Amino acid sequence: MSDGARHIERTFVMLKPDALERSIMGEILGRFERKGLKLVRLELRRVTKDLAATHYAHLVDKPFYPELEAYITRGPVVACVWEGIDAIRVVRNLVGATDSILAAAGTIRCDFGVDKTENLVHASDSPESAASE
Repeated sequence: MSDGARHIERTFVMLKPDALERSIMGEILGRFERKGLKLVRLELRRVTKDLAATHYAHLVDKPFYPELEAYITRGPVVACVWEGIDAIRVVRNLVGATDSILAAAGTIRCDFGVDKTENLVHASDSPESAASE
């Protein structure tokens, strides 16, 4: 595939507890829809400590992990699968930088996020992570 080729792909997005607590789930999902992505699957669920440890396995040994675990397990999340042209890149651009304070203007995290932990949404960063998440 050439660099300019566009392809349909799927990606995983999780709206974290703060998105639901602040009643902005509809606004966030609407941004993905307005960008032309198709919602393929949506599930409301609770993240257990075991699931958090699996999902954030690369962060478990970090000093901030206990705070992250408490945050992600404190309330329900919405797990979604979105489909569209270059969906992973499109979603990551809509979401913005992990640290809401540093996220670009107009991104979900800049507009609604509080900090690096309470940043509303997780988005897969590669086809491999999208498939496993």
